[in-house]
Amino acid sequence: MGGIISTFFSADTIRPILFYVGGQAKYIWGLIGNLDDLQTEKENLIAKKLDLLNKVRLAEQQPRNRRTPTVELWFRRVEEIETKVERLQQERDQEIDRLCLGGFCSKDLISSYDFGKKVEKLKEEVIKLWEKGEAMKEVYEGVPEGAAVAMAVDRTIVGQESILDQVWRCITEQKKNNGIIGLYGMGGIGKTTLLKQVNNKFCSEEHDFDVVIWSVVSREPNLMQIQEDIGKRIGFSKNSWQDKSFEERASDITNTLKHKKFVLLLDDIWESEIDLTKLGVPLQTLDSGSRIVFTTRFEGTCSKMGAHKNRYKVFCLGDDDAWKLFEGVVGRYVLDKLSDFPTLAKDMARQCHGLPLALKTVGNAMASKVYPEEWKEAIEILSASASKFEGMEKKVLSSLKFSYDSLPKDELRSCLLYCCLFPEDYEIEKTDLMEYWKSEGFLDSSSGWGVLGALVRACLLEEGGDHVKMHDMIRDMALWIANEIEEEEENFLVRAGVGLTEAPKIEEWEGVKRISLIDNEIRSLPEIPTCPRLQTLLLEYNCIKEITDIFFQSLPSLRVLNLSGNDSLTELPVGISSLVSLHHLDLSWTEVRGLPQELKALVNLRYLNLEYTYEMRKIPQQLISSFLKLQVLRMLCCGQSHQPIVEEGNVLSDDAESLMKEIHCLEQLNLITLSLHGSRGVENFLKFPKLQNITQALHIKDCNSLPLNLLHLANMEHLEELDIEDSNLEDWNVDCAGEVQKMRKLHSVAIRNCSNVKDLTWLVFVPNLKWLQIFHCDDMEEIISVEKLSEVSEMMGGLNLFAKLELLIIKNASNLERIYRDPLPFPQLETISISLCPKLKKLPLNSSSAKGRKIAIYGERKWWEELQWEDQATQNAFSPCFLPLRIMKYNKEQECE
Repeated sequence: MGGIISTFFSADTIRPILFYVGGQAKYIWGLIGNLDDLQTEKENLIAKKLDLLNKVRLAEQQPRNRRTPTVELWFRRVEEIETKVERLQQERDQEIDRLCLGGFCSKDLISSYDFGKKVEKLKEEVIKLWEKGEAMKEVYEGVPEGAAVAMAVDRTIVGQESILDQVWRCITEQKKNNGIIGLYGMGGIGKTTLLKQVNNKFCSEEHDFDVVIWSVVSREPNLMQIQEDIGKRIGFSKNSWQDKSFEERASDITNTLKHKKFVLLLDDIWESEIDLTKLGVPLQTLDSGSRIVFTTRFEGTCSKMGAHKNRYKVFCLGDDDAWKLFEGVVGRYVLDKLSDFPTLAKDMARQCHGLPLALKTVGNAMASKVYPEEWKEAIEILSASASKFEGMEKKVLSSLKFSYDSLPKDELRSCLLYCCLFPEDYEIEKTDLMEYWKSEGFLDSSSGWGVLGALVRACLLEEGGDHVKMHDMIRDMALWIANEIEEEEENFLVRAGVGLTEAPKIEEWEGVKRISLIDNEIRSLPEIPTCPRLQTLLLEYNCIKEITDIFFQSLPSLRVLNLSGNDSLTELPVGISSLVSLHHLDLSWTEVRGLPQELKALVNLRYLNLEYTYEMRKIPQQLISSFLKLQVLRMLCCGQSHQPIVEEGNVLSDDAESLMKEIHCLEQLNLITLSLHGSRGVENFLKFPKLQNITQALHIKDCNSLPLNLLHLANMEHLEELDIEDSNLEDWNVDCAGEVQKMRKLHSVAIRNCSNVKDLTWLVFVPNLKWLQIFHCDDMEEIISVEKLSEVSEMMGGLNLFAKLELLIIKNASNLERIYRDPLPFPQLETISISLCPKLKKLPLNSSSAKGRKIAIYGERKWWEELQWEDQATQNAFSPCFLPLRIMKYNKEQECE
């Protein structure tokens, strides 16, 4: 018996029994109760979890709230505990079946003991987790903002990606002078969209900026609002600033931003610059990498704001990009419906002239129109009058008008409106435009350059060398203002460049202040227009043959009359004497053969243009001298086709003596252009130093012994164009280099049929030469002589040959061997044309010449194939530049023959 007991209670079983008897029986006899308690505590825990989860989710519905990391960890632990409880409960029935003796003992003591202990421990964990949940007060927190807050943009930018990339590089590259960056361009061109894209790149690209701030400045800047925009982004609430002064807010901004690397984005700054220091922006931090980026309609604002180097002009879209934007706005559904009329939509897009705001406005208006007839009608409306098209007046023209309204003076507004008299895409010569403005009375004593500069800087005119252009949408805006907004004051009749064969009906002329019929095919004019208000009549480049005597009798207020380019007009009517208010008369490029004596009645004439009136044979004596108020007289190539009539009373003669005397009498004259014949004509011109001082363009012909020399030329400080034909330049050398001053305004030189001239080394005194033309100079061997140049350079210091040259034409110079011995940089060169120059075997070019520029080189193919090059790299660089000479286009103003 004792052996049996000893065998049953082995060493392995005695230890747990003794432990069980020693006080751990509760894990077995209390198992059922503990399982029930575990379930209850679990349900309490789940209830607490749901309570806290509801609070968290409610908070997360508000912007910029998130659950705290503590509550997020607690939720995860609750889920883990729930899983453990479920697993234990799954073993409940099995473990209860093991119990015996009324639950006080177990058939498997060890298993029941271990299970009971797990239940007890898990119950304690559940209770502790519930207690932590009960004690938890902060279950959500505010989300700290990123560097930037993303902004809604209509769509991704089209056609302006390169500007965005440039601006982004300028912001992120750590370079000096990158602190302030300006984006400028005309209204509606997409500057705000670009700036929003810049802002959004801070949300998607890697960078090291602490905060990006956005504020809209607008036309009437509210500095307090700009401060609030800054304050909000750097942690100052409106309430905290409620009782603080402007200066106190500025101090808060300074003390915060000086410790941050920030980007301040300011949209729509107008002409008045914003004092950033006054706002509290610490500009000294720009040296440490902070940035300020702004948009404006005015280029001048870039300088005022300090964006001297980092300024980017936003241009209108090209045709392809404009179509891409327009296509996206209209949508494929409508465009597919128009698939049988593929040009309609593209024609409509072109009517918007690349202006994104117009493309979006027109595109939205057409997005529901699926009938071709609707599109055709819309195109007609838009091309005839943009203001009549749906949405254009309210969204586009009104937006552009803000720039017009912001011009500080009435004279600027008048000068701008005047530009819409010219055809679409018309290149308006700057000097001609300013003469119009003066004749109209817009300018007093100013030259007009300040006005021109202000309009260009306001992005209301586009600059292009010697001319300006008005964007077609700006032109539409100007016509809308003139004819609808300021109808009583202005009222324009503009039919420029539209292919008219007849002048508008006489009824349309009545009550109009300015009429422009430029560049049409009009052959005749109305009989008697009654226009008491008419001040401007622009008729250039038509086919007018005759004007009746009575045409001008009812135009008492006319100040500007332009008949230039009517090459069938041979005679002026005597009735022109009725225009007693006339200030500006342009007869250039007509076939008028003589001026009537009755022109003496035009006592208020200030501008008279007779240039390129080749057929002019007679100008009555004492006529020009009667224009006592004349300020500008243009007579270049006047009467060149025929010998003038040699008779008493005609000032057109070879010696030009009487003409010079009459011109000299005009005390208010400040600009002349002249053509002189023969040595006596030049001699008589040189007798009047006053005339030399006001000469802008000079054409000299048939001077076998030219009395004009370099010293005379240098004294003509306003000379811009020089044309010498059939004259002897043998005595023009550079021996007097020490006495000759540089001719800084001279930019165009033409030498034609001049014998006995070996070189033109004297051109080194013309540092701003843009156009050089040489025709039929058979004795010329080189343009710049190295030997003569060495003498000049010692006296004049360093020389930068042809640094401004844009155009070089050489024709029929049979002995010309070289232009210059060594290669030259030619930083501005655009065109070279060489013909009938068989000895010219090498051009002064190397692989560094015209660096970064694509120039056009015209010539005969045989000459090109025999051309010698500095090296293979030079030949490779310029081989793509060749164009056969037969396609070279000559401007009719290039030759005066």
